[in-house]
Amino acid sequence: MAAKLSGSGGGRYTVEANSEINVTPFVDIMLVLLIIFMVAAPLATVSVPVKLPRAVAPPAVNPPKPIFISIQNDGDVFVGDFRTSVATLGEDLKEQIGSRSPDQERIFIRADQLTRYGDFMQVMNALQDNGFYSVALVGEDQS
Repeated sequence: MAAKLSGSGGGRYTVEANSEINVTPFVDIMLVLLIIFMVAAPLATVSVPVKLPRAVAPPAVNPPKPIFISIQNDGDVFVGDFRTSVATLGEDLKEQIGSRSPDQERIFIRADQLTRYGDFMQVMNALQDNGFYSVALVGEDQS
């Protein structure tokens, strides 16, 4: 913090606090860093000419759209936005995934916090009976 000597008031050398920030050193440092980066940036490029081979890898395919099963607190089951039952859950899921293998497909389950455990287990059993073994449970973040 700087001090200002003033000739007016109480004594010959009265000290007052100066609360202004001096930004000149900050600006000087920023300008020096700017010049350093402007000089160093062209040196970072590769100047050795190399003829690179063509890439032959096929482009990566997009992952399939995730499949969500929702269980409401009254036991209603939905695949995506469509209502289904536990008895027809396997056929509805196989229809959704098409020609993909059920054991390679990940199913996301969203269940209401008041859902009965028995309703949840019926859905889990139906998934396993139809070959869907990769299951993920979806929860809400605490933020």
